[in-house]
Parts: sequence; structure tokens; C-alpha cells
Amino acid sequence: MTEAAALTLVRTSEVETYRQLFLDIHVEVRTEVGLMEDPFNAVDLFDERLTRYASRDGWEAVIGYNGEEPVGYVFGVPLGPDSLWWSSMRQPAPEDFTQETGSRTFAVNEILVRKRWRGTAGAGTSRVLHETLLAERMEKRATLLVDPTRSDGRLKAVYESWGYQDVGEQQPFSNSPVFATMVRDPLSVPTET
Repeated sequence: MTEAAALTLVRTSEVETYRQLFLDIHVEVRTEVGLMEDPFNAVDLFDERLTRYASRDGWEAVIGYNGEEPVGYVFGVPLGPDSLWWSSMRQPAPEDFTQETGSRTFAVNEILVRKRWRGTAGAGTSRVLHETLLAERMEKRATLLVDPTRSDGRLKAVYESWGYQDVGEQQPFSNSPVFATMVRDPLSVPTET
């Protein structure tokens, strides 16, 4: 069974309970797609980022299971008034766009799905995880970063099909790729066509 509908979804704000699962899936997926050689994806650096994200108020994750087997996860955190999220934008944005309150924007930090459950029929595992996470969020919009060169731009196109729009580029870490910064406003699920 690889259908997204066969998933059991667990919502959590307890990073320690699931830390090893996050690390294991990170290594498995990034190894499969040839990204573990990139220093930005080193396990210790990913673990440090995970710790920073999870230490912020409102951090939350959704983990999908098929039976007892984890299939993937998504996690993120609201952007607080002191957030640096917009500070590395290459194209300056107006202050009214980047001003955060802690309840305005939810940053989706990570979405990873194991190979067996990628490209599944129906709504798709990654979208089910993503929409489940956002469904109970109170923020007005969501944002995420994507490497626009990955999979010849197909991953970015997936996010666009979910209602995200490209608002510019940023490089938030000195060893990270230059990411496309995407925003979905309003937060609600876009209408299917």
C-alpha cells in the first residue's frame, strides 16, 4: 500500500520523542537524491537546525505512518517578531510584507517523504502531510524555501501547484543553496481545478 490515504498522521510538538526518526529520514532521503555530500546537509548541522527550530514557540510537526513504518514528516514554526527569516532576501521586500508578529506567517522548515511513498496516487503523501500541518494553524500565511535547481525545477512547481508564489531569493546560511522564497497567502488550501 503506497496510497497517501493509508496514512496514520501524528501531530506533535515533542521533538525529543521523534528526533532520531527525523535524523534517520533526513539521511535516507538526502542520500537517495545525492545531497548528503553537501556540507549543508551534514547530520550534525541538520540536527542543530532542528534543535533551533523546535526551541521556538509554536514549533510543530506531522509524521505519517503506514502501519508502524514512518513514511515522512513535515515541520515548521511561526515567525516571531524577532525572526530573521526575511533578512537574507536578495531583493528587499517592503516592511509591511516582512513584519512578523508571531501569528502572521508559519514557516514550513522541512518536508521529507521516503522513496516508497513519493509520487503516490491521490493527494500525494507530501501534500497530505503539508496540508495536515497547516489545517490547524492560525497564522494568515505560510512560507517555505526551495532550491529551484532541484529536480529541474519540478519541486518548485509542486509548491506552486499548492498555491505558493515565488517572492524572491535568499541564502539564509553561508553553506546553503540560494533558495526561492515562496509564500502562500492566505494559508487556506487552494481550490482544486
